[in-house]
Amino acid sequence: MLSGFRVWIPLFIGLAVSIYLLYSNLNEVRFIEVSHNETGTHVWHDSNNNGIIENWLQEEFVLSDAGNFRKQNISDIISEIQWSTQSTLFILLAIIMIFIRDLGYIIRIRLLTDKKLSWHRSFIVIMVWEFASALSPGVVGGAAVAMFILNREKIPMGRATALVVITAFMDNLFFVLCVPIVVLSVGYSVMFADFSGDISNGLIALFWLGYSIIVVISLMLYISLFYYPRLIKGVLLLVAKLPFIRKYRESFAQTGEEIITTSKEFRGRGWKFWMAIFGSTFLSWSGRYLVINMILAAFLSLGFYEHFVVLAKQFALWVIMLISPTPGASGVAEWGFTKLLGSLASSALLISSLAILWRLISYFPYLFIGSLLMPRWLKKK
Repeated sequence: MLSGFRVWIPLFIGLAVSIYLLYSNLNEVRFIEVSHNETGTHVWHDSNNNGIIENWLQEEFVLSDAGNFRKQNISDIISEIQWSTQSTLFILLAIIMIFIRDLGYIIRIRLLTDKKLSWHRSFIVIMVWEFASALSPGVVGGAAVAMFILNREKIPMGRATALVVITAFMDNLFFVLCVPIVVLSVGYSVMFADFSGDISNGLIALFWLGYSIIVVISLMLYISLFYYPRLIKGVLLLVAKLPFIRKYRESFAQTGEEIITTSKEFRGRGWKFWMAIFGSTFLSWSGRYLVINMILAAFLSLGFYEHFVVLAKQFALWVIMLISPTPGASGVAEWGFTKLLGSLASSALLISSLAILWRLISYFPYLFIGSLLMPRWLKKK
């Protein structure tokens, strides 16, 4: 069993990382484009020749008396937000959406484990899972850690792997099904209306490339898990031939057999079971997306169509965050938020303020909750 001192080590590390990410995010230098009748202090210089205005990189901006950008600090951000009764109401709704997002995940993991995990244990698993995801780059995610978490909850590694694959498939399926509806209803020209011609075309191409990759991955997950699970076992055995993990070959083979057994079991589940799994997935992702709608509604006047446009733009934002190399898509998420939703606000400063508020509500709580829960979980497991 871990000693008291060793249990406190991950707590201090987790809290330190959380505080550092929060501090760096709030104190990050940003440059905001001024209106036509104002004079800025800096001009943009494409230092890395990628054609993208990265407003969080200081080397992208040079001092100039006739500039069209100016520095943004935390006091500017706070002063730009004007609270009202409407603001308080919709921020509370945004927080409720966060709870709905987590409730969907908790329900899903309970159903997938045949309710072997209690509500309390399901909550712990999801919080630790979200903590791992928050510290992982968007392109990596927390899937590998999730398998370990479920395994330590006395779920065999093969079954835990299959459960994580199913959750990934359901998440991707939500995206795959919703994108055509959104594009047909709004049009990707509206989704990327805030970008100039070449950048807009590039992002549209990136969006469809990302969508195509997600479709292919979804098909691969579905076919390999439900029809050819022996392919997964074959891949595991192939990986087990690597010199530094060859001694774990038997464990890899056992995991492969568990995946095959789990696959046969899930293939026999009825449509009601899978509708419940997808329903909980839909609930979770709806809550995740509506957080931004509630935050914008707290300070902006949005009609029904504008709310639908915001939802549409979030699908593009999700693709941008997915390919981010930074932990929890930090920096990239805020940039994508301001660029995609900037036209809805009266000023770039306001939309940047709302981007930070969004991250404060939907990202940083998982860092702190995970930091507090992780030591106790490690001690028990």
